[in-house]
Amino acid sequence: MKKKKVLAVASLGGHWIQLLRIVKPMEQYYNVVYFTTFKKSKTMVGDNKFHSLMDFNRWNVWKVIPVFFKVLAVIIYERPAVIITTGAAPGLLTIMVGRLFGIKTIWIDSVANVNTLSKCGSLAKLCAKNVYTQWPDLADKKVHYIGNVFGN
Repeated sequence: MKKKKVLAVASLGGHWIQLLRIVKPMEQYYNVVYFTTFKKSKTMVGDNKFHSLMDFNRWNVWKVIPVFFKVLAVIIYERPAVIITTGAAPGLLTIMVGRLFGIKTIWIDSVANVNTLSKCGSLAKLCAKNVYTQWPDLADKKVHYIGNVFGN
């Protein structure tokens, strides 16, 4: 039986480290394709497929145009069953494009967001199929809590 494909997306830094902690154990059950903003991160994913994209944020939003086309190309080429991201803006854009294709999407807000969801996490509530927080006090009807990457 062919394993389902998961596209795991995150910006470099804490988002990427959290994504690896969440997704690495899934590799035995799913065909994981990694997608991040730093090409040298390929060394952290072994033999798994890997794609890179340009990073952007609200201060250089003009970059969203070339990133959109890169995301679109990767989604069409890889055809994932699920997209999972820990953020930030490139992850949000990827789940937004994925939803246009009917792909299941999962947003996991960063553990660093203790008091409120991140800006991208708040937007993810509008478009992601599933949204998770790593803090129980931030859970509500649309945002679920099931633990954090450091354990309870």
